[in-house]
Amino acid sequence: MRRILKQASLVTNLTPHSFRHTHTSLLAEAGVGLQEIMERLGHKDDEKTKSVYLDVTKTMKKEASHKFNQLMKSL
Repeated sequence: MRRILKQASLVTNLTPHSFRHTHTSLLAEAGVGLQEIMERLGHKDDEKTKSVYLDVTKTMKKEASHKFNQLMKSL
């Protein structure tokens, strides 16, 4: 994997877990539900899924801010 990453001019310290982690965060960003993500990862315990894999991305933070602004405007 390191050789392929180097050939692709990517960071060479990535691991298969790095891709799994990123994939999971992007699923959450796309609005995929926790149950579906857990199923995809083969998890039974939602705490593991939430604590290890579900990072709040920049896009998710912006979306939360946007939603809050829309709520405040509607009051």
